[in-house]
Amino acid sequence: MFQLVVLYAVSFSAIAQENDSLLSLERIFASGEFRREYQRPISWIKDGDAFVSIEKNEEGYDELVRYESKTYKWSKYLSAENLKVNAENLAIEDFSLSPDGSKVMIFTNSSRVWRSNTKGDFWVYDFDTDKLKQLGGDFPPSSLMFAKFSESNQFVAYVHEFNIYKEHFQSGKITQLTKDGNGDIINGTFDWVYEEEFGMRDGFAWSPGASKIAFWQLDASEIGTFYMMNNTDSVYSKPIPVQYPKVGFDPSSAKVGLISLKTSEVSWIPIPGDPVQHYLPAMQWVNEDLLLIQQMNRKQNELTVYTYQPSSSDLKKIYSETENTWVDLRYPDISSNQWGKNNQLLVDDGESFLRMTENDGWRHIYKINLETGKKTLLTPGDYDVAAYYETDDKYLYLVASPENATQRYLFRVPLSGTGNLERITPAEFEGVNTYNVSPNGKFAIHKYTNTDIPNTVHLVNLPKHEVIEALVDNKPFKDQLKSLSLPETTFFKVTTEEGVEMDGRMTKPLNFQDTSKYPVLFHVYGEPWGVVATDQWIGLYEIYMAQKGFVVINIDNRGTPSLKGSEWRKSIYQNVGVLNTNDQAMAAQKVLETYPYLDKTRVNVWGWSGGGSMTQNLLFRYPQIYKTGVAIAGVANQLLYDNIYQERYMGLPSEDMDIFIEGSPVTYAKNLEGNLLLIHGTGDDNVHYQNMEYLINELIRNNKQFDMMAYPNRSHGIYEGKNTSLHLYSLITYYFLEHNGLD
Repeated sequence: MFQLVVLYAVSFSAIAQENDSLLSLERIFASGEFRREYQRPISWIKDGDAFVSIEKNEEGYDELVRYESKTYKWSKYLSAENLKVNAENLAIEDFSLSPDGSKVMIFTNSSRVWRSNTKGDFWVYDFDTDKLKQLGGDFPPSSLMFAKFSESNQFVAYVHEFNIYKEHFQSGKITQLTKDGNGDIINGTFDWVYEEEFGMRDGFAWSPGASKIAFWQLDASEIGTFYMMNNTDSVYSKPIPVQYPKVGFDPSSAKVGLISLKTSEVSWIPIPGDPVQHYLPAMQWVNEDLLLIQQMNRKQNELTVYTYQPSSSDLKKIYSETENTWVDLRYPDISSNQWGKNNQLLVDDGESFLRMTENDGWRHIYKINLETGKKTLLTPGDYDVAAYYETDDKYLYLVASPENATQRYLFRVPLSGTGNLERITPAEFEGVNTYNVSPNGKFAIHKYTNTDIPNTVHLVNLPKHEVIEALVDNKPFKDQLKSLSLPETTFFKVTTEEGVEMDGRMTKPLNFQDTSKYPVLFHVYGEPWGVVATDQWIGLYEIYMAQKGFVVINIDNRGTPSLKGSEWRKSIYQNVGVLNTNDQAMAAQKVLETYPYLDKTRVNVWGWSGGGSMTQNLLFRYPQIYKTGVAIAGVANQLLYDNIYQERYMGLPSEDMDIFIEGSPVTYAKNLEGNLLLIHGTGDDNVHYQNMEYLINELIRNNKQFDMMAYPNRSHGIYEGKNTSLHLYSLITYYFLEHNGLD
C-alpha cells in the first residue's frame, strides 16, 4: 500500500491545471483559493435588543463590536487597544459578559481537551476601571476552564485540574472549593464519554443569588484505560492514555453536589439509584432555591426529571418518560445548533419547562408544569419538530418541515397550546434554515443554504422575518463557484422491494447524457446521528467527484434522524449494522435498476465514522452490489466502541450479545470480493485504531486482499499536520479513479 500511495502522490503532483472551470484537489485543499466566510460568535445583550460580535479591526486584531438589533447600528464595545498585554494583542477565541454587563471575559490561548478547545486563559476587562486583568493567579498558562462571574460580579469561579476554585475579582484571592479532584475524581467538568455522547463540558453553575454553586462530580477510577501509541515524536514510543468505557463496561459514577459559598462545604443531592448505573445529563437552576435535574438509566430508555430545593432538601420527581427503544435528550438535527444544550427551556416565568418527546409517534413539544407535572401539547399534528428555540412570552419558535424531510423552516406555535402551526420562514428561502433566536424572541441570526447556495447569514426581525442586514453573503465565494462548471443536483425518492421509501440526492457529471453509462459513488452514513440527503450546499468535493465523471448519490435509510416519525427513527433499535445496511443496499439495488445510465459494474461507496462502518458492512454483506469502497474511521466491532452511544441504540451486551456480533462488519469480512481501502488515524480517541487492526486480522485470516492507510497520531477527523487533508482526499479520489477506469 505504501508504494500505491507514493505513485498517487507523484501522478497527482504532475497534474497541471488546464481549465479554471474545473476543480483540482490542490485548489480545494491546498491553495486557499476557495475561502468561505463564517458568522463569528455573538452574544445577545439587552434581552436581544442588541448583540456583541467578535470582529477584526483594520490592523487585523480582534475586538468586540456592538450592534443594535433593530437598526444594525454599530459601535465599539471593546477596542483592540484595550486588549493589549505587553504590547501584544489578545486573540479572542470566545467571550462572555458579566450579569450586569460591566465586565467582559475573554477566552484565549486555548488548548484541546478531547474534541474541543476548552482549556485556556481568561482575561477580564472591567468597564468601570478601564483595566484588563488575568484570572488564575500563579496557575500555569492555558490551564483554566469555564470561568464565569457570580451575579454580583464579586467572584469568578472556574475549573483547574479537576477542581473548582473561586477567585475574588478585586483582591485576586483564590479559594479552592473542591479538593479531591485528581483525574479519577472529576469536579466541574466531565470524562471523555460524557463530552462525546452528551455534549457535556462545563460542569458547574452559580445559583442566581450566588450563594451556592451546583456541580457534577464523576468518579472515573474504575473506567478502563485505553492506550493510543505515539511512535513518531520520540525514539521510544509514548503511550497516550484515555479513560474510555467500552460497551458493556460500567460508566463513571455521577452525582450532583452543592457548594456553599459561605462555608465552602459540599452537600450531595440524594438522587435515587445506583450512581454507576445512571447518567445525569442535565442540571440547571430555576431560581435561587430550586434546581431542575435530569436522570437517565443505564439503557437510556427512561428519563426522570426532579426538582430539588436546597433550603428544605426536598427532592421531588415531577416528570418521567419511557421508551421501548431509547429516549433522546436534545435531538441531533441539521437545524438545531443545540448539541450539548441539554437543559430544558423554562417558560411561564419559570413555572414550566418544555420537553421534546416522541411518545405519541411523532417528535412533539410538551409544556410541563414544575409544580403539578401537568403536560400540555404545543405541537399537535402528524409532523416532527426538528428543534426549538426561544419564546416571546406568547409564542414558541421551532423548526420543522412537515412537507419535505430534506428541508427545514422556522415556525411558531402559541405557548398556551391552543393555536396552530404558523410558518415564519418566507418561501424564497427554500432549503435548510437555521436560527439563533434572541432571548426576547424579537430577532434572530438566520443561516440559509440549499444544494446550490453556500451558507448565507442574515439578521432578521421576528415574526415578520424582514432582513435587517446581510451578515455573511459569501459573495466572493459564490462568484468563484459561478466560474466553475457546476454539475446538476436533484432529489428523488426510492421505494425498496420491502416497501421502504427513502429520500435521495443525486449529483450528475458534467455534460450528462442519459444514454451513457456512469460509475456511481454512494456517500453513506446511516446511523442515528446524522443525515446526508439534505437540501444543503453539496460542497466542493462532491462537485469535484461529479466533474471527474461519477454520479454521486446520498440516501438516508431508516434509523437516521429524518423528520419521518418515531417508527422510522426507532426501527434501528438493536438493529444497527443490519437494518440500516439492508435499507441502503436495497435502495442502491432499486436505484441501479431505475436509472439505466448507472453502471452496475462500477458501484462505489464511501463513508466516515458510522459511514465507515456502513461502507464495510455493505462491501461484506452485499458484494454482488458494491464493487469498491473506502471506509474511514469505521467501527469494525461494536463491542469496541463506547458504552453510551452503542448501548443507547443496541441495549446491553449482557442481555443479548448476539445482536452486537450480528451488526458488526467484522462478522462478515470473510465475504469481501471487491476493492476495499481502510483508512484510520492511529490517534483516534473516538473510534480507536484498534478497530482497523481487529478487522485487518479477520481479513488476513480469511485470505482477503485489501488496501489500508494509517495516519500517525491523527484523530477521528484526520486533519492534523501539514497537507493531511490534501493527502487523504488524494488517496480516496485516486483509489476510486483507478478502480473505475477514470483518470
